[in-house]
Amino acid sequence: MTNQGRTVLLCDCEGSMPLDGRALAATCRGFDGQAATQLCRGQLGRFAEALGQDSALLVGCTQEAPLFDEQADEVGTSVDLRFVNIRERAGWSDEGAAATPKIAALLAEAALDLPPVAQIPLKSEGVALVYGRDERAIEAARQLADRLDVTVLLDRPAEILPPRRTDFPVLRGTVVRASGYLGRFELEVDDYATPAPSSRAALAWGPARRGAKSSCDLIIDLTGNPPLFPADHKRDGYLRVDPGNPAEVQRLLFRAADLVGEFEKPLYVSYRAELCAHSRSRKTGCTRCLEVCPTGAIAPAGDHVAIDPYVCAGCGSCGAVCPTGAATYALPPPDALLGRVRTLLSTYRAAGGRDAVLLFHDETHGDALIELLARHGSGLPARVIPVLVNSTTQIGVEVFASAFAYGASAARVLLPARRREDITALARQLGLAESVLSGLGFGSGRVGLIEADDPDALADALGPLPTGGAAEPRDFLPLGDKRGLARLAMRQLHEAAPTPVDVLPLASGAPFGRIQVDAEGCTLCLSCVPACPTGALTDNADRPQLSFVEDACVQCGICKNTCPEKVISLVPQIDFTDAARTPRVMKQEEPFHCIRCGKPFGTKSSVERVAAKLAGKHWMFQDSALVDRIKMCGDCRVVAQAQIELDPYAGPERPKPRTTDDYR
Repeated sequence: MTNQGRTVLLCDCEGSMPLDGRALAATCRGFDGQAATQLCRGQLGRFAEALGQDSALLVGCTQEAPLFDEQADEVGTSVDLRFVNIRERAGWSDEGAAATPKIAALLAEAALDLPPVAQIPLKSEGVALVYGRDERAIEAARQLADRLDVTVLLDRPAEILPPRRTDFPVLRGTVVRASGYLGRFELEVDDYATPAPSSRAALAWGPARRGAKSSCDLIIDLTGNPPLFPADHKRDGYLRVDPGNPAEVQRLLFRAADLVGEFEKPLYVSYRAELCAHSRSRKTGCTRCLEVCPTGAIAPAGDHVAIDPYVCAGCGSCGAVCPTGAATYALPPPDALLGRVRTLLSTYRAAGGRDAVLLFHDETHGDALIELLARHGSGLPARVIPVLVNSTTQIGVEVFASAFAYGASAARVLLPARRREDITALARQLGLAESVLSGLGFGSGRVGLIEADDPDALADALGPLPTGGAAEPRDFLPLGDKRGLARLAMRQLHEAAPTPVDVLPLASGAPFGRIQVDAEGCTLCLSCVPACPTGALTDNADRPQLSFVEDACVQCGICKNTCPEKVISLVPQIDFTDAARTPRVMKQEEPFHCIRCGKPFGTKSSVERVAAKLAGKHWMFQDSALVDRIKMCGDCRVVAQAQIELDPYAGPERPKPRTTDDYR
């Protein structure tokens, strides 16, 4: 029996957690209903027997994964072997006996195939700068000198005892500018000076200079000063700790010694510049990603932005707030994450689960806290389904909307209470999701944060979660790009809503909405049409007309900033009706027909207004024939101009030159 081609092996871990084999077998087709008691010890033969069947394996244990991998290597099999933690995430709980639906959901999720993630290379030759203020920096360099090519730079040092041997350079200077990443740091140093070799009691420094340039592969910052980079803990190759904490310094030096060689990091964000709504013709529109990037990996680059994948640390904030899908998180892509959510909730419901709560968490903090709660507390409630993500700030509104459309009762995001991450992007997405859910009748408090650093605080936060109120589940495939997924999820949520409305007002800054045009002030110059990055604004080749498609609008504001008459304003909202997907005429006029050939051009009101203002009131248009040229198309205007017989001497008499005699 298989589950998507996988044989499932489960173990109740020496009877420490209840497993209902019959119920699980009914839901999980790869499980034969017979759970082991000691799969990693006395019943290891069952695992070896399953390996011999040459079918993919899913083992419900992560603690003993190294042992199972070792057994697979000894057999020499190449079967796809995966592991899933059902003990700390479900079985070890005061409600473990009721956790069968959740276990079935976790097994189904683990069997899914996720798309591969592209990798980018990093290379370090071990050229290290130890940046400090005193002898502690020199001592750190001594410990690393056997592994790294070390240089010490001292920032405004006091008296420093000269080293007995010059095993590595010791210099003075203050870093005023730093850029780069592991393997490619660039520094600018002021007050740069070298020590005199004759230094006796203390290092004597030579002449100082400004603007010295340097490069290195990694930086070890022991100055205790403010960091050289924003979100410094996310910058690969930049290691910084409090120099007054010897234990932290030693841990940092162990890490630094290993940063030599070739490395890989994920390409966290896939970027399509043609979808970016940052700017057009030097008119700035969307700046959402620039506002939330903690590392400075995103910078303006003309009409678009540029994302440096080597500086990007994978927080995913840019992908969460990007309204067009130009920046999309790739670990995993939005459709893959929604596929996991769909599998979890549909399997949980099919196994008899009710009032599902999704708990989004990361590996570093969330996994550890959930394990502590399982080992030393009450464990996760049976209806709380943990969803592991690479970064909690990657979650966009499409994830929350899809979760409730698939039948979730509530959703929470688990964060540290003493966090170092900026959660501006996540807070915006939660606020938008809360507005949508409240407006559609789900009530308030369905989404939110749990900020906890100890298991008791997590248990207290999970206890009063709302029950009931879940929508009638919708079963839809999460297909399309990020923008399309968000629209799809919103419509599915609207269809499942307790009290649906056609149009839902949103707060300023939301990525959905329409524009409002003051028709009286609009001249139909149509400068907004080519400026619109998403094609929400269109013209008509046959007549002066401005149309708008709300479904394509991302509220970037470029049209508003481009409009010379300043008659465009933004109205954030979600229109769930079909009207949002069809062009809506914002303004149209009758075209003016050329008085010579009859060809339509311009707008009737504009041509007549200009002709009326100039006729008899401007010295160049005293002749009615000249006024008539305004009423001609471009081709006829050229012909009329060529047919005029011009007398170069027919103009008025030139004014008489003034001399000094005129002022006597």
